[in-house]
Amino acid sequence: MKKNKQKFFSRPESMYDRLTHYCPGCGHGIIHRLICEAVDELKIREKVIAIAPVGCAVLAYDYWDFDCIEAAHGRALAVATGIKRVRPENIVFTYQGDGDLAAIGTAETIHTANRGENLTVIFVNNAVYGMTGGQMAPTTLLGQKTATTPRGRDNKNEGFPLKISEMLAILDGVKYVERVSVSSPQEIIKAKKAVKQAFQNQVDGLGFSLVEVLSSCPTYWGMKPKQAMDWIKEVMAKRFPLGRLK
Repeated sequence: MKKNKQKFFSRPESMYDRLTHYCPGCGHGIIHRLICEAVDELKIREKVIAIAPVGCAVLAYDYWDFDCIEAAHGRALAVATGIKRVRPENIVFTYQGDGDLAAIGTAETIHTANRGENLTVIFVNNAVYGMTGGQMAPTTLLGQKTATTPRGRDNKNEGFPLKISEMLAILDGVKYVERVSVSSPQEIIKAKKAVKQAFQNQVDGLGFSLVEVLSSCPTYWGMKPKQAMDWIKEVMAKRFPLGRLK
């Protein structure tokens, strides 16, 4: 007799069956999937509205089978606030990179968090501008070489890496902040739990939640994919420690 085969792993219902446009070793694809798994498990797919601004993930709607809206660079949380206030029954989240959320969108980020808007933010930190040519981002590490810091970031010239999660965690309007990574299977499991918690908080009406995800950019880091994942663990996580901040 043939044994029944049980399927343990499959594509989430909220994710389209598409070939990726991301570079080999990029962490965006992993994070996309974690979001879809959380949406499916919480059964909120028909209520979700995603906002993707300018950056590597601007084409997120090619992968997510739920409603998506694009926003101008840095303005995702302003757009999200408007949608959530008009449609409070929807689950609204932004998917933003470090150049978007922590540079051109700094004001929107801080004031949205400080108001305690009932939103979910997935903040992808790969320490570089990945879409526009590999320039220095607010989260670029000291000594890290980029297109605009060819000798490495120097705090005397470019300042220190910006710790957005620590900044937001002290605000009264913020409910939940956690920093995770996708550098290993074990860390991906933790990241999934944090993403799901951030969505659950919004479902429960608890207020502003942000999950910062340390992610790889092998192309502009000048590394092979495995090297990039190791660099997250061995270098990046020392500057941006993993764990729940609030």
